[in-house]
Parts: sequence; C-alpha cells; structure tokens
Amino acid sequence: MNIVLLEPEIPANTGNIGRSCVATNTRLHLIEPLGFRINEKQIKRAGMDYWDKLDINIYSDLEDFYEKNLAAKEHMYFATTKAHHTYKEAKYNPDDYIMFGKESAGIPEEILSDNEDKCIRIPMWGDIRSLNLSNSVAIILYEALSQNGFEKMQLTGELHRLTYK
Repeated sequence: MNIVLLEPEIPANTGNIGRSCVATNTRLHLIEPLGFRINEKQIKRAGMDYWDKLDINIYSDLEDFYEKNLAAKEHMYFATTKAHHTYKEAKYNPDDYIMFGKESAGIPEEILSDNEDKCIRIPMWGDIRSLNLSNSVAIILYEALSQNGFEKMQLTGELHRLTYK
C-alpha cells in the first residue's frame, strides 16, 4: 500500500503515520511544502525508533509525485469529508495509493472534483469537522490491508504465562 500526504503541517501526525507505515510495510509519500523539517525532533519522537525503517519518498509538488508514480493516477483514493462514499465501499488493491490532505484544509477542491468517484470518507456523528489525520490514515489503511488479507503480516501473537508467588 501507499499513503500519500499532501502538504502535511503537523510533525507529530506525520511521525505517527510513519510508524503505522513501518508496522504495515506501507510506503509513505510526502508532497511539499511540508509544515516542518523532516529532521525535526517532534517527527522522530512520534515515529520513535522506527523512523530509520520507514520507506519514505518526498516530492517537490503534486506534479513531481505523479511523474514518479505513474500508477497513482489510476490507483488513487482521496480521503475527504466531502466524499459521497465511505472508505468501506472502496475495493482496495495491494498497490493502491490513498491520499490525505493537510490538516488545516484537506485536499484542494479541484483535485476532489476531478476524482469524485475515487473520493472516500470516514463516517462521523453530528457536525464534527474531521478526525485527527493520523487516526484517519490508520482507519483507512487497515481497512485496505484487511481487504487484502493482511498479506505477509503477522496475524497471531503469543501470551507469556506469568507465575506469581
């Protein structure tokens, strides 16, 4: 899978998303301008000691991203509160891209209008504007991974019995 962050602004969100990407073997794409420097302490703190394991690519703008990821034009979903379809209605393939916009404004309207049939939303109650970006990424990413059988992911854990005296 591929997570695309268009002009992310908050380093802690990007750090948390990076950690989720490492845990799921997902590539992270960051499209500039970024609201932080990639070497900031906050981003690495949120990503903890996983940051060096992250498959990350940074692009100067959206055009640069599409030039270097030709398949993205055909295999992209756009996460937005303005979508007519929920993220559960999408049919994800293992190499799909899911784009999320910056925290303060989301994905620009012209991009959404050009891709209306590929726009997806997370249902929310009432008039809540949106969820936190890193939470939104996790919700949709895990749905996409679930639809693909959590391919090559560890599906079971093991309890270690503790004895008390």
